[in-house]
Amino acid sequence: MSDDEFMMEDAADDEEYDFDYDDDEDVDEMDEGGDVENQYYKAKSLKEDDAEGALKAFRTIVDDQPEKGEWGFKALKQMTKMNYLHLHRPEKALETYRELLGYTKSHVTRNYAEKSINNILDYVGGEGKVSLPLNTLEEFYEATRVACEEAKNERLSTKSNLKLAKLWLDRKEYDRLNPILRSLHATCAPSAGSSSSDDQSKGSLLLELYAIEIQMYSDLQETRKLKEIYNASMQVRNAIPHPRIMGVIRECGGKMWMMEKAWNKASTDLFESFRQYDESGSTQRIQVLKYLVLTYMLMGSEINPFDSQETKPYKNDPQITAMTSLVSAYQRRDVQEAEKILKANRATITSDPFINYFVDDLLRSLRTQFIIDFIRPYTRMELDSLAKTLAIDRAQVENLVVSLILDEKIKGKIDQVNGLLILDRFNASSRKRYQALGGMSKQLDHLTGKIEAEKLTREAGRGWAGSMAAFG
Repeated sequence: MSDDEFMMEDAADDEEYDFDYDDDEDVDEMDEGGDVENQYYKAKSLKEDDAEGALKAFRTIVDDQPEKGEWGFKALKQMTKMNYLHLHRPEKALETYRELLGYTKSHVTRNYAEKSINNILDYVGGEGKVSLPLNTLEEFYEATRVACEEAKNERLSTKSNLKLAKLWLDRKEYDRLNPILRSLHATCAPSAGSSSSDDQSKGSLLLELYAIEIQMYSDLQETRKLKEIYNASMQVRNAIPHPRIMGVIRECGGKMWMMEKAWNKASTDLFESFRQYDESGSTQRIQVLKYLVLTYMLMGSEINPFDSQETKPYKNDPQITAMTSLVSAYQRRDVQEAEKILKANRATITSDPFINYFVDDLLRSLRTQFIIDFIRPYTRMELDSLAKTLAIDRAQVENLVVSLILDEKIKGKIDQVNGLLILDRFNASSRKRYQALGGMSKQLDHLTGKIEAEKLTREAGRGWAGSMAAFG
């Protein structure tokens, strides 16, 4: 919302309280209503050229009304906006805002009051150009909370607390955030006789609360609490949350799985997050799509993430083209091209600290895939030659090759004396075949030995019988 929109947003609201007088209505009351209406619009016309004059005129409307009414509420709303935006007097804005809250109990309709209050809180909370001191900002919300309690307006109180929680989250004011979270959990407390830790009938509110908490724990890198909130959010059933809320929860879940290198779970959550953000029209869908593409590469998938119906429209998005080029380089096993893309696109790729954290893993994955493909025709390979091809030093190559051998992705050994990778080209099936042939050979040798032994025995027997006959 721009400053002009903030000042003009109540133009339609003015029409809501235009008076329609019955024919038998007292003429004096009509004249009085018309006078205050004229005063209001005259004061409003002074805002741009004579702000102080406009404030005085609005104050006259408030003070002259015999009892609180719609025009006094409108006047106080204008004064709050002017003190905040035009005159940069946050303390004065807070004074007129507190006065305005006194009208919300019964003098204006609940919907109109809520709309006006939400609009003011949104603007002073961060959408406006004027930055309020944190203590003053907190007083705005505290005044709202007190007014809501007095008016028994639980709905507005909850909305106000959610706004404040999001505000402290955005500003990383976690000490201020935690008491708000406890208050919101109390709102979701189970009804009498329920065994649930949170009232599932308030599922949509609960998910919105979880979305705030999961972002906080993600930022604080408190993995145990993060997983606890993630699992709890996945158990909520009685809710129809805004897609953006589920986008936040799934995004944090996907990033959590990425940190644990659980790539399949990460890809599932990130795709769902992208879909939810896309449905809600959130610009965060682009960043999540980058995380999803990164996950596919880190898991060594041959699937092109831009082949799906949901992601295909973003393939040529200016923020995504660098990632599509990176995917192409990865699938071609072009390590040098991938490194060039990463260096040339820091603004759209590695400027994100989370993506940058995985760049080394990505290059390692790409290099190992390259080595597997590159050595395929050879029985031995010089490590220095491999290092030169990859544009890294010999120690890094040795480390990569050793990991491939230990993971049984290649069969071979390293001759460190001569700097060679010596490959065993007998694959598992060939080795079994040769082992089987070896076993057959041993059996044949054993059988031949037995035949020869029996032959010698028979010959010896015949010789002994001949000797005995000659003796006889």
